[in-house]
Amino acid sequence: MLADRVQPKIIIHGGAGSSLKGKGGLELVRRSLHAVLEDVYPMLVAGAAAVDAVVRGCQLLEDDACFNAGTGSVLQSDGQIRMSAALMDGTAQRFSGVINVSRVQHPIDLALKLQESSDRVLSDYGALEFLREIGLPTYDPTTEIRLQEWIQERAGNFSREMAGVVAEKELVDSEAGRGTIGVVILDGEGRVAAGTSTGGKGFERIGRVSDSAMPAGNYATAQAGISCTGIGEDIINECLAARIVVRVADGMTLHQAFDRSFTESYKNQRDLGAIGLDATGAIAWGKTSEVLLAAYHTGDAIGDTLEWSDADLVGSIGME
Repeated sequence: MLADRVQPKIIIHGGAGSSLKGKGGLELVRRSLHAVLEDVYPMLVAGAAAVDAVVRGCQLLEDDACFNAGTGSVLQSDGQIRMSAALMDGTAQRFSGVINVSRVQHPIDLALKLQESSDRVLSDYGALEFLREIGLPTYDPTTEIRLQEWIQERAGNFSREMAGVVAEKELVDSEAGRGTIGVVILDGEGRVAAGTSTGGKGFERIGRVSDSAMPAGNYATAQAGISCTGIGEDIINECLAARIVVRVADGMTLHQAFDRSFTESYKNQRDLGAIGLDATGAIAWGKTSEVLLAAYHTGDAIGDTLEWSDADLVGSIGME
């Protein structure tokens, strides 16, 4: 019934890392993130389910060559692109994902198709075979900027540990890393879903597995949903997404769960960030990195964290 509907909420991210260089880089990312919110939120108003809206948001971010997911993904040490993505339906508490898949435009599409499969997480060859089985066309996500980035690093014997979080290198600190995209949504029926997609950290050893296709980096229940970004190994060590969601289920507010989890991560010298929301409509975010590239739609207004310089590790809205 219409009276039972809640106001939809959405929060998205495009990675975390070091400072954006100048207003040009900040405005580039802001336009990209806000455009996704402006596309997806009307879907929710029209009655779209959280899972479908999460997939749409991830597709748009994967298509934006600015971000390290889908088109614009970073290259690994052997010059190949291998992407990972996960989708979790919080209402059904169902997780699905792909690990190190190549030659697909939207890795999140594979995660969606796997939601109804008995085998819900596939890696490299299995994911490629599944891609062929469901008839998705092959696609080359390589961009010239990412290719040149890899060529430069190869000349230096891959001295950097990871690629830039944003592909527009002239606009971003060259040490910015931790590239991932994520979407978390509360729909009008009160359903929660979360999706995360990444090209990896760049220049990594072949076979390295990202946190993005694990509950450590992407997790949701009926109570809350979380998408993480940052150094994948740090996120895995903290089991960050699942930790925050479990704390909400155990009675903490979303803000309290973020605050406890990020205080622990900071003490453990982790480099990471996360976005999330809960079934009450509260929205929260946190970071131990310098910048979190996130934006949100409360139903009344769009906001973002791009210039958030609060001394606290965590921010939130929609909570008493």
